Amino acid sequence: MSDFRVGITGVGLALPGVDDPADLLRATTTGPAGEPVVPADRIGRKGLRYKDRATQLALVAVRDALRDSRLIPADGERCGLGAGTAVVASSNLGNLDTVCRTASAIATESVESISPMGLPNASSNVVASSVAIRFGLRGPNLMVCNGATSGLDTVRWAARLIRAGRAERAVVIGVETHNEVTEALTGHPAATALDGAVALVLEGVTAAERRAVPLVAELGDQTRRGSVDACVAALLATPGPTPGAWFTSEGFDGDRTVPGTDGMPRHALDAVLGHASGALGVAQCAAAVGLFTADGPGTVLLTNGDDDGDAVAGLLLRRTGEGGR
Repeated sequence: MSDFRVGITGVGLALPGVDDPADLLRATTTGPAGEPVVPADRIGRKGLRYKDRATQLALVAVRDALRDSRLIPADGERCGLGAGTAVVASSNLGNLDTVCRTASAIATESVESISPMGLPNASSNVVASSVAIRFGLRGPNLMVCNGATSGLDTVRWAARLIRAGRAERAVVIGVETHNEVTEALTGHPAATALDGAVALVLEGVTAAERRAVPLVAELGDQTRRGSVDACVAALLATPGPTPGAWFTSEGFDGDRTVPGTDGMPRHALDAVLGHASGALGVAQCAAAVGLFTADGPGTVLLTNGDDDGDAVAGLLLRRTGEGGR
């Protein structure tokens, strides 16, 4: 049976200088701070050989999210409810280095120069499939590479899988890496680009209640519109409390006037994460959980994308009774 109410039951982070969701709320203009995440130090070396950087970071974040949601034990990794658990990952740049290097090697040498162990990393679905294999998650498996709106689009598609009855829960991943290939193609130097991952466990309310696991947030309305103003207007027009904070799109002008948001505190995660691309929307959800835990407002607004892109995605996220666990 499908469950139309969907919430967050777990959060996992693999971000430099970030230990918990509340750290994402700190004010900074320096971009990513802290030492790079070393996946082997977090989850051990087993199973990481030949995996690309994005996949390794995703595995770290997902392991912690599954533990936070009580889907795997502290001393294990296999999910006993894997048949009903989907994986939906977002990354625009994650394995771009592998794809470019593979194409270059084929063009300059031959296909025989490609390592059969590294070639699977060139698959567009490598992050989602690797996560599913390692943790035994056998539900639908999707990878979203959708530009600036990719993070919140991924949350939306995961919720749709649950509401359609295709899964009882979904692991949602946002991951990006930086290297010489991404720097050359995007123009974002390492000092201003994200090298990390965030994972959420989305779960139907009924399924969570059956497991006696509390929700830390519940998804409200979601939309995609042609501009920031139109997206915000559509969400503010929905029934319910007015949002008490706004997690803005990447590069958003903090002084820009948007109807209906006067006096609404704004949080720009790119000041903390740098250029987060497809990971931004997932990180915003995690940061909202940190805000709820700190007795923040009951409802927050999240947006991805800007007026110059093909769309702006928006989401309302609501605090639950267990938001301060």
